[in-house]
Amino acid sequence: MRITSLRLAGFGPYLEEQSVDFERFADDGIFLITGKTGAGKSSILDAICFALYATVPRYDGSQQRLRSDHAGPDDASWVELEFTVSDIAYRVRRSPSWEKPGRATPVAATAELFRKNGKTWEGIAARPVDVGHEIHQIVQLSKDQFLQVILLAQNRFQQFLRANNDERQSVLRTLFATDRFADIETAFTERRKALEATMSGDLELLQQLGRQFAELLSIEEGEGESWFDEGLAALETLHTEAVAAAERADAEHTALDAAQRLRSDTRALQLRRDTATARATELRQNTETIERDREGLGAARRASIVWQVVTTQRSADVAAAAARAAENTARTAWNAHGLTSEDLGETVRELDGQLGSLADARAEERTLPKLERAVDNAEDRVTARDDALTALQDSLEGLPARIDANAEALAVAQVQAAGEPAARATVERLETALEHARVAASLASNLEVARADENAASARHLAAATRHHGLLEQRLAGHAAELAGELVAGEPCAVCGSTSHPAPATPSGNPVTQEDIDAALEVVEEAKRQLDNAVALRAAVDISLAETIGRTDGRDAESITAEKLTAEEALAVIALATRHQQTLESFAATLRAEADRGAAQLDELRTDRESDLAALTVARTTRDAVAARVTEQRGDHPSVADRFDELRATRDAAAALEEAIAQATTRAETLTDATDALEVALAEQKFDSADAVEAARVADLGPLEARIRAHDEALATAESTLAELAHVEAEPIDLAAGESAAVAARAVRDDALATRSSLAERRTSATRIAEQARVRLVASAGRQADFDQLRELAQAVAGKEPNTRRMRLETYVLAAQLEEIVAAANSRLRAMTSGRFSLEHDDTVQYRNTSSGLGLAILDEHTGRARATHSLSGGETFLASLALALGLAEVVTNQSGGITLDTLFIDEGFGSLDNDTLEIAMSTLDGLRAGGRTIGLISHVDSMKEQILAKLRVSVDGRGRSIIETEGV
Repeated sequence: MRITSLRLAGFGPYLEEQSVDFERFADDGIFLITGKTGAGKSSILDAICFALYATVPRYDGSQQRLRSDHAGPDDASWVELEFTVSDIAYRVRRSPSWEKPGRATPVAATAELFRKNGKTWEGIAARPVDVGHEIHQIVQLSKDQFLQVILLAQNRFQQFLRANNDERQSVLRTLFATDRFADIETAFTERRKALEATMSGDLELLQQLGRQFAELLSIEEGEGESWFDEGLAALETLHTEAVAAAERADAEHTALDAAQRLRSDTRALQLRRDTATARATELRQNTETIERDREGLGAARRASIVWQVVTTQRSADVAAAAARAAENTARTAWNAHGLTSEDLGETVRELDGQLGSLADARAEERTLPKLERAVDNAEDRVTARDDALTALQDSLEGLPARIDANAEALAVAQVQAAGEPAARATVERLETALEHARVAASLASNLEVARADENAASARHLAAATRHHGLLEQRLAGHAAELAGELVAGEPCAVCGSTSHPAPATPSGNPVTQEDIDAALEVVEEAKRQLDNAVALRAAVDISLAETIGRTDGRDAESITAEKLTAEEALAVIALATRHQQTLESFAATLRAEADRGAAQLDELRTDRESDLAALTVARTTRDAVAARVTEQRGDHPSVADRFDELRATRDAAAALEEAIAQATTRAETLTDATDALEVALAEQKFDSADAVEAARVADLGPLEARIRAHDEALATAESTLAELAHVEAEPIDLAAGESAAVAARAVRDDALATRSSLAERRTSATRIAEQARVRLVASAGRQADFDQLRELAQAVAGKEPNTRRMRLETYVLAAQLEEIVAAANSRLRAMTSGRFSLEHDDTVQYRNTSSGLGLAILDEHTGRARATHSLSGGETFLASLALALGLAEVVTNQSGGITLDTLFIDEGFGSLDNDTLEIAMSTLDGLRAGGRTIGLISHVDSMKEQILAKLRVSVDGRGRSIIETEGV
């Protein structure tokens, strides 16, 4: 995986868009991210992590803290990262969630992921959840793995070296996803508990089965398979005896019951014969009544044929009488109108003609009230239009004066508001000067500290130089004593050549060696370096202070604050005038709109008044014309409607009389025809009169026919039964004696069957209980063996007895991973420490309940002994941590499918190294560039700034906003 570019805006200290092209550092392989403390160097790494994983370790749980504090409500916050995996380029863009002023809910986070196809970018996902899923599939590293192998944040990789067993296990579990082994341990424990509960249930069930078995057999409780077998054997004997007794009782009952059934059958035949005899006698006694019913049925059937003709003649008679009465009534009504007519039809037609001519006049008469109201309404509308015109004209008279007065006030406000840009610029200039004045005060304090540090460094350097000079003088003064110390009797002196040494010089005080001189010189050089740094720092602060004071025009914060308050007051007055100008401009527009609306309303009212006058004229003309026509048609009547109603009543009386005469004639003819038909029907069916037909008629023949039929069928049935039972003996049979014997035998049989059934049920229940107990006994014996084995296995997996190393299963798996990490780390640590240090996996058992199995120790080849990692010095700790982090990255990479890591970031840690160790560390990192890897370092170490030319420099402008610049490439 290679990170190729980064763009961001509104993120952390960066407000404006910043762009970083990491491909520009590919040739160098190593680049330095530099800048002042707090400038935003680590925020670059935060942006990379946020783009990939939507979270940042320093702000986990709060995306809103990622948004720049410099951003305004309309400024966007986003990060865009481009990277390659397996030569495929991807681009991910994210924006965090943030609270927007005036909005009830936060602005939602967004995310987009693209894949490059040729020269175009194709969208892959557009929702944060989908982008996260796709990133995981592409990168194959979780966030924690990414932070351990690619982006090594401040102090993060040292924590793994110094962590205790539990802390290290937590990190490794996250990186290698071994929590499934903890689940296995839990599963073993749960299985053990479940099996233990099952065994407890087995024991309880066996006890319950024993109680049921003893109660069923009425014996004392026992246990064991033999106890159940003995009880079943005894019960089987009782059941066999009961079966034999039941068979004997059933046979005896069967014989007696068969004989009794035969006697009962014969007695039933005798009772049936007697019943048939009595029924036949009864039916023969009713023969005379049934014959009369037969004669009546024949007459009723003939009457039913004639009855319809009778009813028709009677209906025709009633209808003829009603028609004659209706004719008399209609004639009386016609005579009431005082008219005579030979032809009633012609009279009706003449009256219909007169009614037709009055219909239109009657309709117009009904509209007169509506026409009067229409005239009144039209007059009211004209009056209302006149009133509205007068009111509108009155309201518009004072409008021109109001427009002129507002224009004069607006001109004054515009003059006052024109000075706002200059006033605002003055306030902003004073705000900048005030900020510089405050910085100058802080720098002045820093300058005092820097001068004190410089004086102290100068004093230390002078003291070291003085001591070094004194040691040199002592060294020169002691040279004679050194030469005397080298003289050997009989050998020539190296100075004078004499073999006699009568008075050799003797040393005075403690001698000064070359090692003392060299050590003192190192102190002098270190003091000189510290002095140079102090001088440079004091000079830098001095320069910064002078530049800052220059930006304040030599004024202090107090005077600038006073001037700023005055300028702000003036700006507030001008701002008030500006708002007043805006109010007057708005009011002017309102007045103009009001004048335009008034003119339009006057035109509209005048037009509407003309339309209303025209409508009034039309309404009056229409009303007068209708009133004239109605007066003409009314004649002498109060109204046209009265005249119409009178004519219509006369016409209806004539029509009714005409209809009644025709109806009476028709009904008389129908009555004559019906009477002739009745006389013919009476003769055919042999009836003297219609009354005789009515007397013989029966409305419903069914009951009469059913009664005759039932008598005939009953008599035939009785006679047939008597013929069938003629062979049955006449003497009645006594059933009481045989029934008593059968009842007694049935009782004996029922008792025997009940006993047999009860014992069979008890045997079945006892057999079932015994079988359940036998199965439980066998299963319980097998479960005990399984339980003993499972308990021992669960204990071992949980790091308890018999596990002598007290190492859990997950720890055991992680220990193997840790050994692999240590092996990979040592290949670099030995090179960085010239073979002195190497890491060791410590899996020794710890005291009491302390977890073990994931310990780390440092083997020091100088002593040949292993010691704790926290005993390392700061520089040694950094080297060991770096080697361990690189080894961890190598193992995690291999575990993640062997992806290549072409980009690595390390944040701080180099300041704790001396020059030689720093060179070794840099050499190690330089070796990581093999294969095209690019390494980004964050550090304040000056020597690294000198060695690494390729840089990303993060600076802060005067308003606290950070800017990223690329140097050296």
